[in-house]
Amino acid sequence: MNGSLLKFYVHENQLHHGHVLWEWLLSHAREIGIRGGSAFKGTGGFARAHTLAQHHPLELTGSQTVEIEFLVSDQEADRLLDWVREQKIQTFYSSSPARFGLSDAVEPSPGVLPGDP
Repeated sequence: MNGSLLKFYVHENQLHHGHVLWEWLLSHAREIGIRGGSAFKGTGGFARAHTLAQHHPLELTGSQTVEIEFLVSDQEADRLLDWVREQKIQTFYSSSPARFGLSDAVEPSPGVLPGDP
C-alpha cells in the first residue's frame, strides 16, 4: 500500500485539554480509525532554538521530545492533520511518502495480528 509516514514531534510534558499531547494524539488517531501509531522518546537532539537537549537518567524535567508516528493512507494523513489544525495544536510535523504492508502473502483477519493463534 502507498501512503504517508506522518510524524509529530512534541515535548513529553506538553498538554492539550489537560491530557498529555502524545497520548492524546495516539488516542484520537485510534478513535478515527487509524490502524496503528507509535510514540518514541528522544534521547537527544536540537530544534529551531539550536539548544542541545540530552536525556540524563536522573533527570525528571519532562522536556524530552516524543516522536509520534503513523503509517497511513494519504487521506488518513490529511484527516489527522486537519484535526490537529482544528484543535489549534501547535506542533512540528513531517510527512514522507511511504510504501507499507505485510510481508506475509496472506492477509490476516481484521483485528488479528500475524502470528496470533
